[in-house]
Amino acid sequence: MRRLLIGALFALLALPALAIGVDEPLPDPALEARAREIAKGLRCLVCQNQSIEDSNAPLAADLRRIVRERVSAGDDEAAVQAYLVERYGEWVLLRPPFEPATWALWLGPFVILAAGAGLILLRRRRPAAAEPAAPLSAEERARLDALLLRDEDAP
Repeated sequence: MRRLLIGALFALLALPALAIGVDEPLPDPALEARAREIAKGLRCLVCQNQSIEDSNAPLAADLRRIVRERVSAGDDEAAVQAYLVERYGEWVLLRPPFEPATWALWLGPFVILAAGAGLILLRRRRPAAAEPAAPLSAEERARLDALLLRDEDAP
């Protein structure tokens, strides 16, 4: 009897562990598919650059539950995103909107690519080899010969 009570106590203590990470899908497959599609566009706030659909974090599971609740309530994708942005900020969106605050994010790679292409074009326009040096004048040639003779005479 004592072992049975201890076993029941451990079983009761382990029950909260079953609640973590369990997603209950919506009964309507179309709504579930829509909720999953919306969840793919939302960032897990714990994992870097991972959608809540792909994340195993408990917070991502909570966000998936919120998405399912909102979809069940009849919200469309924009309404669900607006609800989550209001609560967590635009960081929750995997694809942030194109606005002045995010211009560098959207346009930065293209600017860097254009700058790199411009540098490559500038380098290609330069002459490949330097122009040949002008021939020495008679005075320069005599001075050079004098210097060379002086070096040969030195021990």
